[in-house]
Order: sequence, then C-alpha cells, then structure tokens
Amino acid sequence: MHWSDHADAIAPALPAVWLVRTGEKPRDLTERSALRRGTARRILARQLGCRDSEVAIGHDPAGRPFIALPDAPGLHLSLATRAGIVAIGLARHPLGVDIEAVEAEAPPPLDLLHPQERELLDRAAPAARPLAFARLWAAKEAYVKALGTGFARAPESFSVFLSSDGRFCVADPLRRAEASGEIRLIEDGGRNVLAAAAIVLA
Repeated sequence: MHWSDHADAIAPALPAVWLVRTGEKPRDLTERSALRRGTARRILARQLGCRDSEVAIGHDPAGRPFIALPDAPGLHLSLATRAGIVAIGLARHPLGVDIEAVEAEAPPPLDLLHPQERELLDRAAPAARPLAFARLWAAKEAYVKALGTGFARAPESFSVFLSSDGRFCVADPLRRAEASGEIRLIEDGGRNVLAAAAIVLA
C-alpha cells in the first residue's frame, strides 16, 4: 500500500491511499461530501493525467463511489472524510478506506463490537481504549466499504485483529479468503488524533 499526504502526489503504484489535510471545517454532511468529492477529483485528475473538470464521481445503488469519467476500467475508488482530512483510496481490486477520530471523552459503543474485540478493549489500559477503539472502528468500516455493503453488514458479525506494526486482519465467517489492511495515525493540526484504515480485497 502506497500512502501519500499531498493531493498533487502521483502514486508510483497501486493500491494507494491519499490522506489530505485540507484545513477546511465542513459544517454538515453536504459540505463534507463536497470537500470529499472535490479533493478526490483533484487527486484522480493527477493520477489519470487529465483535468479536474474531466473527472466525475458516481455512486452505485449501495452508495459506493466509482469513477464515472474518464473511462477507467478496473479501477476501484473509496472515499472518507473526518475533521477536514480527506482519504482517497485507489486500487485494481475492491477497497475501502475510513478515518475515525479518537474520542477520549465518549465511551466506546461496545455492543457494536465482536466479542473478541470487546475482550481486546477490556484488556487495554483505560487511557489506551479510545485509540484502540478508533483503530478498530476505522478498520471495520474500511472492510465493509470494500465489501460494498457498508454497515448493512452487522459490525459485530466479523472481527478485526490489530497488530503492533500498523496492520490488521479480518476474520469473517462469510468469507474464506484472508483479508488484511493497514492503519495510519494522523494529527489534524495538533488538535485531534485520527486513525485511518485501508484494505484491499483481492
């Protein structure tokens, strides 16, 4: 997985993820969507060798984004936004990206986790739980985006295992193929710590 933090960077190979600090503070879902799509069009234009105005992003019936223009057969797209940071994933197989903020004050919704994930949080020191939950949830959401289901797939129906090297793997009783991805921690101008996750399903 190639990671970049600049919207004008061209990935030398795919899969690739761009984590772009926009400096924007979208106030609602409409502004977040506009920021996400505008940043994605800029990145895709550089990657595909065309003008921003020549890029169009569509969504399938389940809400998954795709490159509508220009013609880009075999390329898969995933988008996410949080706290003014936009994540764009591009790959030759289905992929998912997500960003989650570390919420130190809010108790994690343990009932949405697989029992093994709840055990992981129970074993973590209280101060470490918000970060552990953000990493878990980013990985889970990236996975269901790659599946194309979103959370129509119950989040507690599969489990994520985190490793110390920034990777994660998914145990899913509905899929025989092993799935693994990567997690990066980022800061938004020193105000927030966020966890970004990406996974490609070959």
